[in-house]
Amino acid sequence: MRILVTGATGTVGRNVLEQLTALDATVQLRGLTRNPEAVLPEGVEVAVGDLASLDTLTEAFKDVDAVHFINFAGEGYGALPDPAGLVALAESAGVRRATVLGGVATGPLEQALAASAIETTYLHPVEFMSNAGMWWSEVIKAGEAIREPFGDRLSAMVHPADIGSVAAKVLLDGGYDEASLIITGPEVLTMQEKVRVLGEAVGREIAFVELTVDEAHAKWRSEGMPEGVIAFLTEALGNTPEEGKTVSDTVERVTGRPARTFTEWANANAGAFR
Repeated sequence: MRILVTGATGTVGRNVLEQLTALDATVQLRGLTRNPEAVLPEGVEVAVGDLASLDTLTEAFKDVDAVHFINFAGEGYGALPDPAGLVALAESAGVRRATVLGGVATGPLEQALAASAIETTYLHPVEFMSNAGMWWSEVIKAGEAIREPFGDRLSAMVHPADIGSVAAKVLLDGGYDEASLIITGPEVLTMQEKVRVLGEAVGREIAFVELTVDEAHAKWRSEGMPEGVIAFLTEALGNTPEEGKTVSDTVERVTGRPARTFTEWANANAGAFR
């Protein structure tokens, strides 16, 4: 079996590749990237191409049985210019199974897949545990306090490896055609609890200062954050949807093992905060 993972250098894509290898060492893996110098996990064939340019994808899709799709193009998360053509290319190459990261029923890629003969599963992970590293690693290394709004906000954060595990299991075994799988961690934590767990992992207390919304906006603007992103964060953090703060059993149901905790993620990544 040969599986193509698009967005192969991203947080989820890399974990999909790693979890596929862990589940089945005989599977042939190909990772799609726009960077010809990209370093992928050992044993993964690098395929250079761009989802926004179909004529670069012929070789990438050749002899592929299953695909993990992302539903955007480029670093700016732009819309795919020809999702129907992309699905037609996949079908003509013989693809029979797919997962879509963040797939929504109303999206053009998802609609094209639904109209095809490809068995498709839509993956909906909630907040990534790894976002803590992206947002806070430099602050914590500098010995400064975490300064964020919505300290009591609840989140059922998911370990990126668990997203990869669910995708890998579905790609290899199928059985979830047309299913939409919400992927969460095994617990619900507040922002303040998350900071406490990180402090325990790095071996020292980390201060948390809760900002008002106006203070958060001023902070984010001072950091050069675009207004659109500020608006998105305000809504996402201040009005977290129910599925983002409710534990689902997807990881255990699909993979047969419990979802990883934030403590596990923090302990494994503590070096990034020291």
